[in-house]
Amino acid sequence: MAGFASQGSPVATTGLTQGIHRSVQLRPEARALVAQGTQRSWREFAERVARLAGGLSELRIQPGDRVAMLGLNGPAYVEYYFAVLWAGGVIAPVNVRWSLEEKAHCLADSGALLLLADGVHLDEALTLAQGSSSLRALVGIAAADEVLPGEVMPYEELIAQSPVLPDARRGGQDLAALFYTGGTTGRAKGVMLSHDNFLANSMTALVNLGIREDTVHLHTAPLFHLAGGSRLFTITVAGGTHAVIPRFEPEAFLHAIEAFGVNVTVVVPSMLNALLNLDGFDDYDLSSLKLLSYGASPMPERLLREAMERLPHVDFLQSYGMTELSPVATMLEPKYHVFEGPHAGKITSAGRAVFNADVAIQDPAGQELPLGDVGEICVRGPMVMQGYWGQPELTAEALRGGWMHTGDAGYMDGDGFIFLVDRLKDMIVTGGENVYSAAVEHVLYQYPAIHECAVIGIPSDQWGEAVHAILVPKPSMQLDAAEVLAHCRKHLAGYECPKTIEVRASELPKSGPGKILKAELRKAYWEGHERRIN
Repeated sequence: MAGFASQGSPVATTGLTQGIHRSVQLRPEARALVAQGTQRSWREFAERVARLAGGLSELRIQPGDRVAMLGLNGPAYVEYYFAVLWAGGVIAPVNVRWSLEEKAHCLADSGALLLLADGVHLDEALTLAQGSSSLRALVGIAAADEVLPGEVMPYEELIAQSPVLPDARRGGQDLAALFYTGGTTGRAKGVMLSHDNFLANSMTALVNLGIREDTVHLHTAPLFHLAGGSRLFTITVAGGTHAVIPRFEPEAFLHAIEAFGVNVTVVVPSMLNALLNLDGFDDYDLSSLKLLSYGASPMPERLLREAMERLPHVDFLQSYGMTELSPVATMLEPKYHVFEGPHAGKITSAGRAVFNADVAIQDPAGQELPLGDVGEICVRGPMVMQGYWGQPELTAEALRGGWMHTGDAGYMDGDGFIFLVDRLKDMIVTGGENVYSAAVEHVLYQYPAIHECAVIGIPSDQWGEAVHAILVPKPSMQLDAAEVLAHCRKHLAGYECPKTIEVRASELPKSGPGKILKAELRKAYWEGHERRIN
């Protein structure tokens, strides 16, 4: 174990690599990582991380330096997270769905000195490296028989040839990661998150999700996004097992649960929708799965009911938060996922504050609103980001008054449950009335032929903004706009009903973690107009 010792002061602040040391000490031969064709014990994982960290050090990565990653999920992505931290660096994952220009901005803004890229994205990485003023090395993650360009350092060669590096043992308020958010709606912001931020989130997850050393967690959400990445830290703290697939594909997802004995995973509503609509869903052995957590966007009640009926042995848990909150602020526990009994009536909520979070509903002046009144959801606690990298004005605006202002509108009931009504920027002001798009979408999803939908505001000379619904039908089903509108009128006020309905044959555009990109949908309608709600 001597090769994994820490450097510096004998009294070190606890950091995100501590879980590796603990697992090597307690369960060295237990499974740390499984993927197709790969299985590594905690002892093997620790040595690879320490050697990769040694390679980073030989490439002149110093404590505090940023190291970027461009690739799909895989064993190397997990090793990248912890090797960078082991070397004392800062991880800066790059969203693979961004345009080349957005990726270049992320690299330039973070000042990343090193970029790791998988074979799928290597050509793009070479282009980015040629145009970068900060990158000084490129590491390629490739198959054993793949020949890399001379200027690219082979990933496995770097690990094999590098010495074991003692753990830098950074922790506390040391910067651990820059996660970029908002690239599809403007200049992407680097969210600064510390070791303490992530450990606060992990402690919450250990308590509320019941994650322990026997947990096998399937990482299917993209690891460039914090919804996926934060679970890497939680599983490592617990000493569980990381199961990894490159990307979400329904068949691969279900096969992985069956093959690896997965008992916990996280999805977004669009993923769950795809799973339940898959022919052959019921043919997979999902008996190992114990907990399905979900978040990122509102879950249609119809979809949740169906999932609970088809997976009766699985507990469901909702998490609400954002990248700036590391990322979780509230959770709806499994016991509230019921439609009858003393705990019923909360299933449409986002749950209650996790044990280390203060959550309040505030008005624009920063005053807390009475129970039941709609305002902005604000959070404070050890999970709140340090700020936006290099953007002090935006940081001050987001953290004014000591609270993280989420930009989400909602209300709190008398039991402390938070009910989301919309993103503030997605609220539609039509004829002087506020329409919350999420409420209209909730009604639309109850219509049986709708596969997915988005409600946006579009310019209207008469109303200022008009409610516009974009619908995608389920396979082999038809949608009649008049019938859909009649359905809405049964459940909504007249001003809330769509003024226009658009039916599309293809799926709606989504971000990396699976959120529907309403800003992209609005573009075609608002070009040349000034929208009052940004």
